[in-house]
Parts: sequence; C-alpha cells; structure tokens
Amino acid sequence: MNMTLFNAKKTISLAVVAACQLPAAHAAAAGYQQPPANILKVMRAPSLPGPSINPTRDAMLLVGWQEYPSIARVAAPYLKLAGTRIEPASRAKHDTPGGYGIAPCAESFKLVKIPTGQETPVALPAGACPDAPIWSADGKRFAFANTTKDAVEVWVGDAATGKIRNIPGIRLNPMLNDELQWMPDQKTLLVKAVPAKQGPAPAKSIGPDGPSVQETDGAQGESSTYETRDTLNNPHDEALFDYYGASQLMLVDVASGKATPLGQPALYDGAAPSPDGKHLLVSRLSRPYSYVTTYERFPHEVQAWDISKPGRIAVQTIAALPLADRVPVHGEPLGPRDFFWRANDPATLIWAEALDGGDWKNTAPARDKVMMLKAPFTGKPVELLRTAQRFAGIEWGERRDTALVSEYDLNRHWYQTRIFNFEDPTQKPRLLWDLSMDDKYGSPGSPATRTLNNGYRVIRQDGDFIYLNGAGASPEGNRPFLDKLNLKTLASERLFRSGKDALERPVALTGDNSFLTWRQSPTSAPNVYLRTLKQPVDAAKGEAAFASTEVAVSHIADPTPELRQIKKRLVKYKRADGMELSFTLYTPPGYKEGTRIPAILNAYPLDYADAASAGQVSGSQQTFTRLYQYKYLLLAGYAIIDQASFPIVGDPKAAYDTYLDQLKMDAQAAVDEAVRLGVVDPDRIGVTGHSHGALMTANLLAHTNLFRAGAATSGSYNKTLTPFGFQSERRSVWEAPEVYRKASTFFYADKLKTPILIMHGADDANPGTTPLQATKFYEAIRGNGGTARLVMLPHEPHWYAARESNEQLVYEMLNWFDKYVKNAPPRAHSSAAGQTASAQ
Repeated sequence: MNMTLFNAKKTISLAVVAACQLPAAHAAAAGYQQPPANILKVMRAPSLPGPSINPTRDAMLLVGWQEYPSIARVAAPYLKLAGTRIEPASRAKHDTPGGYGIAPCAESFKLVKIPTGQETPVALPAGACPDAPIWSADGKRFAFANTTKDAVEVWVGDAATGKIRNIPGIRLNPMLNDELQWMPDQKTLLVKAVPAKQGPAPAKSIGPDGPSVQETDGAQGESSTYETRDTLNNPHDEALFDYYGASQLMLVDVASGKATPLGQPALYDGAAPSPDGKHLLVSRLSRPYSYVTTYERFPHEVQAWDISKPGRIAVQTIAALPLADRVPVHGEPLGPRDFFWRANDPATLIWAEALDGGDWKNTAPARDKVMMLKAPFTGKPVELLRTAQRFAGIEWGERRDTALVSEYDLNRHWYQTRIFNFEDPTQKPRLLWDLSMDDKYGSPGSPATRTLNNGYRVIRQDGDFIYLNGAGASPEGNRPFLDKLNLKTLASERLFRSGKDALERPVALTGDNSFLTWRQSPTSAPNVYLRTLKQPVDAAKGEAAFASTEVAVSHIADPTPELRQIKKRLVKYKRADGMELSFTLYTPPGYKEGTRIPAILNAYPLDYADAASAGQVSGSQQTFTRLYQYKYLLLAGYAIIDQASFPIVGDPKAAYDTYLDQLKMDAQAAVDEAVRLGVVDPDRIGVTGHSHGALMTANLLAHTNLFRAGAATSGSYNKTLTPFGFQSERRSVWEAPEVYRKASTFFYADKLKTPILIMHGADDANPGTTPLQATKFYEAIRGNGGTARLVMLPHEPHWYAARESNEQLVYEMLNWFDKYVKNAPPRAHSSAAGQTASAQ
C-alpha cells in the first residue's frame, strides 16, 4: 500500500465544465485554483503524528504522515488488474484497500522511550515513501517498506538507537498483500519479492486487439455490485496480472541480509507462518480468471508448507477452491474460507465453511461450521463447532482453554460472542455478549491484547480476568473506558473512563496498574500519557472505580493555533416521528452568540435495523479541532452543522423502502433545530455530502426546499447502474425496481432546480460511484434547465488525495456557497424551515 514518487514534469489541466448560468470565465477555467490565503495556510500546516507502540510497551514511534501528496505522485502511471492498482515502475500499490484512496507516505518517525520520554528523530530515506513500521515481538526492531521510483525496498530500524538501514537486493511485491512480516523467531522476515530474472512485462500487440469474450451458461447466481472493481477485460490483462502478481516467497535474515527462497514463484495472495515457525499457510491463485469480479474470487489453492528442514519443503493441500463469481450479495462462497492459525498452539489450522449456501436469504439451523486440522495436516479435519449465524472470527486467550467465538446476523443486525474451551470442545460454550450491532451505547468494547514471543496477539488474561477497551458512546458523546471483566462470573469493574472535558482513549496496557492513553481536547493536541491506577473511589454508575494519575510521554505541538477560536457543541433534538437525533454545531472564529450566519449541513445516511439504536450519539465534541474539505468554510464565516444524524431505519431485507421519506424527515429536523438555536440563518443554508452522502445531497435538493445550494462529491445518482445492491440494500433492481428508481435523483433531474456543485474523481475505482455517475447526472440537470457545475478531478480516486485537488475542492465549494448561499438574494418566502416540498 505504498506509493512511488513520480517526478516527471507534467502539464495537468483541470476539466471543469460549467452550466450555462455561470459566467464564461468560469466555464473555461484551466489549471488548479486555490482558496484564500488564510485557508491555504491551514491546509498546508504540518500533520499531527500518531503513535506506533512496540509490543513490550517501552518504546514507540511517533509517525507523521503526509497530509496531501502532489498531483504528480497521484498521477503516476498504474495498471488496473482484477481489483488492484499497481504502478509498473516500482510495483507499488496505487490504492488503499477497496481502491478508495492513495496510500500516504510517512514524513517522519520519532523514537520515544516510554519510561523517560526521551525523543530521537529517525533519519528516513530521502526522496522516497516510507510505509508504517512493523514491530518485532521483542520490541527491539521495526521494519518498514519504502517505495522509491523503481522499487519497494525493505528497511529495518533499531529500537535502541533509532538507526535504520536498507536490506539490499530485495524488491517487495505488495500487489496481493502480505509482502512483509516477522517470522516467529523475530530475527527473520518473511517477504514476497519480485521474482529474479523475470524479464520484461507482456507487450500489448501492435495490431488491433481481438474481441473480449464472456459467456454465461444459464446458471443462476448474482454478484455484488462492489465486486466489479477494476476487473480484467481481455487476454492481455490476464497476462499482465500473471506477470505483476507473481512473487517469490523468501526468508530474510535481518542481521546478515541473507535471503533464502521458499518454493517457486507463483501468484501468492496469502502467506502466514505458524506460531512455531515451522510451517507456512500459503494461498495461491490459478486460472480460470473472471472478468466480472476481483482476484479474491479467483480459484485458490490453500496449502500448508513444512519449512522446518532447510532446502526441503513438504506441501500438503488443504483446499482447492474453484472460481467463485456467483456469490450472493453480502454472502460467502461455498467451501473452506477464512483460514488462520491458532495463536497459542504450535501449528493448528482453523477455517469456516458455509452450511446455508452462503446466502442470507436461506434459512438453515446453522449457517457455518468451524473446522480444525493439526500438523502434519495429513489427517481429516475435525469439526469444532457450528454457529447459528455467520461466523465472525475467534479471539484467542493467553490461556489455551480460553477463546472468544463471535457470530453475526445480518438479517437482524445482531451479534453474539461465546466463551469457548478449545481444549475441551465438548464443553458447552457460554454466552458472553448478545447485542445489536447498531447499539453503540451497549457495546462492551474489545479485549485488550498482548503479543506473544512468536508475534501472535492474544487476549491478555489475569487469572479469570480480561480487560476491555471501549469507545464509550453515551448521550453526551464518546467517553472511552477500560474495564476488567471476570470470565467466570461475567462481572465487570470500570478501571478508567475518559473525563468529560477531553477525549482520552486507552491504547496499551503497560502493567497490572498502568496503561498508555491517547488524549486530546478541543484546545490540546493529541498526546500519549502514562496513567497509573491508585486507590478505589466511590463512583457513580458507569464512572471509574479508581483514581489515577497521569504523566505526559509525548509532547506534540499545535500546528494550527488559529483554529482554537472555533467553537463546537453537541446538539440533540427529535425528528417528526419522535426519534432522537444529534449533530455537532461548529461556529467560526470570532462568532458572536445570537448572530444568525450562513451554514452548511453535512451528513452521511446510515442504515439501522433498530429504531432504538438509530438515534444514539456517536463521536465526541472533545476532539482536537482539525479541518478538512467542507470544514475549511468555517474560516470563511460559515457555521457547520456536522455529522447530522440521518438514520434510515427498517428491516434490512427491505432497507430502502422508506428511504426518501426518512431522508426528508432527518433533514427537516436538523434544519429546524439549527434555526431554533439562533445561530443559523434559515434563508442561507447549504448541504454537502460525499459518496452515499452525495446522493443524499442531490435528493434533498430535488425533494425539499430547505437548502439554497448543495455540493455533492463522488456520488452515485442512478442506482439502476448498481443493479445488484447498494449500501445495505440486498435486493436487485429486478426485485425492487421502484426502490431503485425512488432512491435515484437522476430520475428527478427535471425537478432539481436548486444549484448543485458536482465533483468527482476521474479515476474513482468504487463500482458504486463510477465517474459516469457524475457526468450523466450533470447532463440530465443541464438538459432539464437546472443550475449545476461539474468538476472532474484528474487522476483522483474515490477519496481525493492530491494537495492540488483538495485545494481546488475547497476553492469550488467556497465560491459555490458564497454565490448561492451566503450572498444569495432573499427568497420569496420568509423561512426555509418548514418548507419541505414534494417533487414526486
């Protein structure tokens, strides 16, 4: 997931198409624009580093990440190969998981000794792109991948001195992941390298390409809309996939740099050492490939390799999985899946298999079974347990008799976790948690872990006790906590809870009575603190039962002190049907209470099965204020109605039957409350949203009269172009055509007369939000006499990465909202609030 620096000078023009209502000067704009100087200064301020704490909890690296890469780097040439984007010059990945962004480069590493706070800057390689550090289990070293213009290198650092060095002769191949990891001895790295003497890439034929051929044989079965990302299209694509996907597994001694090949080059999409270091779990791809899905659905052969004898590998095939290009929406393929090692056993494989055809629409007494096979992997697998709902994973305890097994029910948005004794599978599992997946207030948190000497992470246990970290969602916002839970009695004790005046999150246990936290407030930059528990105290329900002291470990400074004048508050209210909702209201620097000012509402609709959970407050108002995208408009005098609750509540099997009605109720309630507070001018409100929020924006402009203008970024406006589901909607367009039509603003373009700014990344890989969505929506508005501006950002994926693109985004939003919201003439009616219009 690293990026290469692409230094070639390019002339890049910004494709900006304007509606006839905009001045000709704007319509012909070329090149990139910038927002005003005060906004530009904040956008270009240094980013805040984050902590990477070593497993022994005595040192950490503060990692600073590049806020925005240059457009030259984002525009680096790449290939689209079966769900991956690969830069042929270096073999670096040109995307983040899911293809939604460009992976950032680390700008700085700073080594911090936790007991003393001593800081040592790490001299990173110049002119390259370091990735996140990967700590060895003993905490003595860290490794990281580093992308140059022609290779992805391996570097290793010393935790005592901060000195780093390159391991020469290794070119990583990160295309199919798992390219760099520590072996259990913590002295050796397992890498996936570019094969030696591979030769040139397959050349494209000079003459015309032959036809691209696909055929279906009448078998029934659908694939999710989201599986069509960057798929292969022809035999040349297949040849390129074979070439760039091939890697050589190698063991690299970090002291000497000696590299030992394992097996032969192949398309390995997974490699994981067993806890004893004597075996590898290997997954390799094979033909036939598919042109309708990503490589995850290609045929796989899963093998266990015995590598304990130098120069000789014994191979056992665990599963041979066929092409799975007809997996039900949100479903699972048939056969073994989700292979992993038992963390506290020398070499035991675990996997799951569907018993319901992998389809949520089917009814079955058990949806999955969990299987086990021990080394030497020549026997028959043993069935360990069955789950009534879909298997969701196992968390291993420090003690071999303890594991937590989870399952989830997508039809109900529900999950359960049970305590399971793998030493005695006949012992009946005990139910630990039985909760709605949507219930943020009831979430028990996640078990705190520790790293074993072999590098595997397990649940930290203190006798019968485990520790739980939680976000601590509450009606007042998040207040993270640390609990101690007795697995025998299931009684818990609260050790720590963040105060109300800051957001403090436990990040690592350091001892029986001490732990590290990541603490911030609206006026204090995030920093690492060491907390020590003291005497018990009388505490109200939900509060910490112990006093604690704190000592700052890191000292990160505020890079943008001018933002401390921005104020924010949590606002709670109800929509027309009584559902409780909330938003965070930001006011700009210098705002005078009681003054009505223009405002921008931002939201992202979320789907809920349970009305009781839909209105729960999420997030915190105690975060250190940083700006991004639309929030920069605070520096231009706008209020921001941020993260407004926009729940879509209903049976997940028919999630979007009432989508439009609920959307309008959500918006009406938010606008009414913002106006009631006396902060927002009801006649000067805009709306913006990204992705699914962009569709929300377009629909609110088409179906209500609440907003003067909108800005929709990377949206999907015609759901018939995503016919096999979107969001949590699992029905196809042929099963629910009216639902797809009503959700699609494209079919209401003739009703959309409120000005809308449409922005989109020209290289968006998300199958649900292809660039075609933006261009066709713009054409529909233009053809029906609406007011719109279309801005296509060259080379950008779903999330805009380049500095130039983000500056253009803020420039466009500011100009658009200034013209149509801040400086718009008064409407004929007196107030926007209460003026919902039906355009159906």
